[in-house]
Amino acid sequence: MSKFNKQFKDIQGGLSTEVTKADVGEGTGNFVKNGGDNMAWADMFFPDPSIPESVKKATIEAIETGFPSHYTMPIGQLELREEIAKHVSKKINRDIDPSRNVVITPGSDAGFIFSLMPFLDNDDEVLIPDPCYPSNYMNCKLLGAKAISVPTYPEDNYQIRIEEMEKRVTDKTKMVILTHPNNPTTTVYRKDNLITLSEFIIKHDLILVCDQAFEDHIFDGIEFISPCTLPGMWERTVTICSMSKGYGLSGYRIAYIYTNEEFMDKYYGACVNVVGAPCTASSAGAIAALQDETILPEYYTRLERRRTIAYDILSTIPGVKMNKSESGILSWLDVSALGNSDEVVQYIKEHANVLVNDGAAYGEMGKGHIRIVTACFAKDEDCIVRLNRIKKALTQLAYEKGIH
Repeated sequence: MSKFNKQFKDIQGGLSTEVTKADVGEGTGNFVKNGGDNMAWADMFFPDPSIPESVKKATIEAIETGFPSHYTMPIGQLELREEIAKHVSKKINRDIDPSRNVVITPGSDAGFIFSLMPFLDNDDEVLIPDPCYPSNYMNCKLLGAKAISVPTYPEDNYQIRIEEMEKRVTDKTKMVILTHPNNPTTTVYRKDNLITLSEFIIKHDLILVCDQAFEDHIFDGIEFISPCTLPGMWERTVTICSMSKGYGLSGYRIAYIYTNEEFMDKYYGACVNVVGAPCTASSAGAIAALQDETILPEYYTRLERRRTIAYDILSTIPGVKMNKSESGILSWLDVSALGNSDEVVQYIKEHANVLVNDGAAYGEMGKGHIRIVTACFAKDEDCIVRLNRIKKALTQLAYEKGIH
């Protein structure tokens, strides 16, 4: 007899039924093991070695001391919190106290669900712009809350229509979750859009949890605004950031939350129970990354070039519509003219031997789309080979559909 609670009842991990989601179970690992290429994980330069020399040196030196066999403080090593506080203070033009405003988490996924826990009770409602990161929905479910999808539209460049938020707010609404820049669309929410959203949040006395994992690389001179900097929002915003996307250190599992003292006191009190302690060796590497001012500019140049390469190849496929990425390491393609997005993903898998993401996993508005991590592979030429395989496969699919 099943004794699972209602939150876990419908979750599948691939052991009893097939799961196609790229980050669930062993399906992706088996696909790669059998010679397939994975362009579905948001892991910069995967699968190639890519640790910056400064980070590698600091990690090795830390290990050679023998100290990384020990815990850091559950809230994170002070030196790392100090570096993060300096990093954030420059970005948002606000003094961040490393001992009162910052907590380190083992990756942003752990940090994300931890960030929600002090606020969500059973049957609370959370407004989530759609499409968005799948964990935005799942984490609410795991905590017993109800995720309310709020559609955004490609004709608006996926900016938030506040009237769609107003239609869905109720007396049970507790929170808004925002992935900014957006994953999967790469959209950067514009300042006026965020101001309108902040006014809505204040008006309805809500909390904002803002996932800024992709904030480090914004293209075309688009202004990036952290919502916590807007009037009245520091007091009601929790911001989650990561070393994985901008610095390409996904395997180091270092992320951080910053927020006001009232909220942070709860995180400090529960940190040891939920996230344990960040990896000590990884913390040493993260400190070196933050101190090395050459990493982000170098990666920006590479990623800006890569998103252009991806656009030039993929946007010429018959039946495919896409915009150049505004941020990060992803490309978002409208493939609805070619059929159901799940079928398109399977076609690419079969005919190009490449795994990409089905847009339906990102919400109702993601149906008919696919997400491709175009920053996979360290060398442009290795990525180009795979992108051209995808183009060849989808061009063939378009031909089969009568699209030329």
